[in-house]
Amino acid sequence: MRDSFTIPKTEYGVLDELKQRGTALARPVKKSELLRAGIKALAAMNDVAFLVALAEVPAIKTGRPSTV
Repeated sequence: MRDSFTIPKTEYGVLDELKQRGTALARPVKKSELLRAGIKALAAMNDVAFLVALAEVPAIKTGRPSTV
């Protein structure tokens, strides 16, 4: 399924770092695989760990940035 979402530039950079990490570990990985692995990790957490993880992610304004 295809979707789009907004992600801060710093967090997007972490995706690239994780891709490089996978390559260094002889396991090349795509962004979509990283996102899916993250979803599986969140789903496996107990409620307390899940809430802690969510608390570490600030809410951001959704939608496309305006062009000037």
